[in-house]
Amino acid sequence: MRVGIVGVGVTPFRPTTPDFSWKELMYDGAQRAYADAGIDPRSDVGSFITCAEDYYEGFGIFDEFTPDQLGAVLRPMHTVGGDGIQGLANAFMQIQCSLAEVAVVESHSKASDILTLNGIVAHGLDPIWNKPLGGHPNYVAGLEMDAFLRASGNRAEDCATIAATNRQAALLNPVAAYGARITKDQAARSPALWAPLRQLDVASLADGCVVLVVAGEAAARKMDSQPVWIQGIGWASDSPSLETRDWVTPAYARLAAEMAYRLAKVRDPARSFDLAEVDDKFSYKELQHLEALRLTRKGQAGKMARAGELGLGGKLPTNASGGSLGCGNVLEASGLHRVAEAVLQLRGEAGHRQLDGARRAVVQSWRGLPAASGGVAVLGVGR
Repeated sequence: MRVGIVGVGVTPFRPTTPDFSWKELMYDGAQRAYADAGIDPRSDVGSFITCAEDYYEGFGIFDEFTPDQLGAVLRPMHTVGGDGIQGLANAFMQIQCSLAEVAVVESHSKASDILTLNGIVAHGLDPIWNKPLGGHPNYVAGLEMDAFLRASGNRAEDCATIAATNRQAALLNPVAAYGARITKDQAARSPALWAPLRQLDVASLADGCVVLVVAGEAAARKMDSQPVWIQGIGWASDSPSLETRDWVTPAYARLAAEMAYRLAKVRDPARSFDLAEVDDKFSYKELQHLEALRLTRKGQAGKMARAGELGLGGKLPTNASGGSLGCGNVLEASGLHRVAEAVLQLRGEAGHRQLDGARRAVVQSWRGLPAASGGVAVLGVGR
């Protein structure tokens, strides 16, 4: 059975949203998705999935707090303690197993309400070896960036190019919070953090919500919008230990891609896609993920960035949405936002950032520090 995405709801991302509670953000995103799909959640949806981390939310058993604003009262409701693509994979499997014909996947960020984010991230580090070291947990990103650049042959200036390109691309995206005319040189000269990581290499936090409506083929054909088919999907986790994970080619991205490619029958990833939306919570992560997904050879992602091949008119447009660097880091909703942006491109509804003739996309997510888990989805239109 084919499974497609038939509804997309994305609220505007903002650095802070004092006029919205997290419930109102969810309601806004859900209403946009239901209107897009032309459905009534109270009668047309068989399963609801929310992707949330209890530490970010400030309380446990998060699914107990979500039915009202999603239209899921007294309906099957599930929480995935992970990234949005992991939630999408759950919806995909539920529909494939005939547990539901239509499922809704929601994820959001109310990062502006989190008072102790650094402490939450640090709490995920090994309590014996790493957490007692103290300091800001982003030092892990600086160490990984250094290891990746040294081993792959990519350069810090390539990361600055990504930082500038994505923020400039976000100027064309009406939901983006951090679109800006930043140059490569400005990014390269921004304040140093943990060498070689600099301030503009880091995606800033944002509030926002993303909701997708997912349906089996029979149900999708009855809806108003054009289905974008999930041709393949995969997820994986690497070692929770910093000392035993691969710092150059992240196993979570490589293994998730292998699973998704196998389902989608993708044999040559570098020649199979019209666009890519990959995680870029740190600028070097975009280069690292492109290589892990075999969209380019080792050490070549930076060269592609320098040559403009990752831009809107390039060989492999990557993060035409502006990515997390341009739109904002929306925590667990980041992966779902990457999917939503790819869906809009494939439906020809991406506005001023629309690519010509886009038919197939690869989307990749990463949960962020200090995790080593994420997902990959292959999306396409037509037969």
